[in-house]
Amino acid sequence: MKLFVVPTPIGNLEDITLRALKVLREADFILCEDTRTTGNLLRHFEITKPCVPYHIRNEHQQLASLVTRIQQAESVALTSDAGTPAISDPGFLLVRECLRHGIEVECLPGATALIPALVNSGLPASSFKFYGFIPHKKGKETCLKTMAAAAETAIFYESPYRLQKTLEMMVPIFGENRPVCVSRELTKIHEENFRGTLAEAVAHFASKPVKGEIVVVVGTADAAEKQEEEPIFE
Repeated sequence: MKLFVVPTPIGNLEDITLRALKVLREADFILCEDTRTTGNLLRHFEITKPCVPYHIRNEHQQLASLVTRIQQAESVALTSDAGTPAISDPGFLLVRECLRHGIEVECLPGATALIPALVNSGLPASSFKFYGFIPHKKGKETCLKTMAAAAETAIFYESPYRLQKTLEMMVPIFGENRPVCVSRELTKIHEENFRGTLAEAVAHFASKPVKGEIVVVVGTADAAEKQEEEPIFE
């Protein structure tokens, strides 16, 4: 018995690994955040497997029964709609429970949005902190203040519907000259990576509708000072 954690493409289906396809083909069944999304992926690669819903709304209720099913299987694959399960997606609870019951867990390397966003931002990548989805309301200002004072590059996910408000809220906390990169629709046809200061980002996204998945990468206060001496962004 074994649980495979299988990253899936964040946009471009060609980003799936050969090993991930092999695991999906050989699994007894596949746990999916959304069976429709995973079903589209499986059909594209001509894979036919039973799909079982496992998402944020049922993960607590299904945990015990799923562990029992995994114990009775040879191998099971866990996927999310995009990227690596448990990274701002369901998966952590199941992995922890499997380990508690002596079930072997193996996580395959693969797609996740935060790493390409960090690397292509042009901001220091040797030390960074990932905040996942920051609070919508209560605790948001506190989170942003913690992020602004941090000594490493900060990364977080944001909804396109809240992006502009979040950027505007960040300006007085981080300073208008803090360097930022906002990545949208990574790996997809309409991928966009806006690089500039927070003030420039506010102006840029105020003038256009925003769609798709968003990753925000913010430099440190030191990066802002260096930018004033020698611009990071052309």
